[in-house]
Amino acid sequence: MIKNRTLSLAVIIVVYVIAAFGGILAYNYFRKSFSVEAALLLADVAATALVFLFSLIFGNASVYDPYWSVQPPVILAVALYKCIPAGSDRLLSWLLFAVVLFWALRLTANWAYNFKSFEYQDWRYVMLKEKTGRAYPLINFLGIHLFPTIVVYLCVLPAVTAVYTAAAFNPLCIVFLLLSLCSAVFQGIADIQMHRFRAQGTGGFIRTGLWKHSRHPNYACEILMWWGVGLASVFALGGKWWLLCGALVNTVMFFSVSIPMADKRQSRKPGFEEYKKATRMLF
Repeated sequence: MIKNRTLSLAVIIVVYVIAAFGGILAYNYFRKSFSVEAALLLADVAATALVFLFSLIFGNASVYDPYWSVQPPVILAVALYKCIPAGSDRLLSWLLFAVVLFWALRLTANWAYNFKSFEYQDWRYVMLKEKTGRAYPLINFLGIHLFPTIVVYLCVLPAVTAVYTAAAFNPLCIVFLLLSLCSAVFQGIADIQMHRFRAQGTGGFIRTGLWKHSRHPNYACEILMWWGVGLASVFALGGKWWLLCGALVNTVMFFSVSIPMADKRQSRKPGFEEYKKATRMLF
């Protein structure tokens, strides 16, 4: 186990560079026989499998943690470079990429700030390992790695479709792109407020800033981020409402998995029921 933070970060970077190259090679291979969407998905799964292998090597599923935020801009960058027709209107494509890149850089920076070393592993993974026993390797790949990869791929798919079809810019897109941008900004504000609260070491529940009005403002912003990207893309495409399934699945995931797990952990603290009644869950 690598205990040095700097060395651990360097190793993570190397792992993701390898995964990125593996994904690009997989895309070039699969694109010969499949559509853009299918080739990108298969390449995404291949990159996820590489990250999973390294998580086994280091005995830590949190090797996957930055994948959530690294995945979308890489996918869009591939779509921009390899798929967009020459001479087409690229305004919407670059705006979508800029918003997603801003979100990704901020969220990845937050992960890096919290990352200590390979000694740390997300408490949810530890809990799953304790509960599932021998089945954990399968749960690890399917639940911790593959499922989030597919969810995020579905979230970014509307933008990918808008990019590779060179969808024309629609003024209404600005409204939804601003929604996504503001969501990323407020998600960052919520994270900073939480960092300051934890640094105080007072314990209990944070009741200041955005957290005064919501128990999970970071989750609320993550949900709105992908609805904004999805709606901006769908309006530019003139329909294709089925592409919003990613934003919908992401929302359901937070409501059915992430929030219940977080609330259950918080419920161990005294006064949780009073706090829950006084503070909205999301909005």
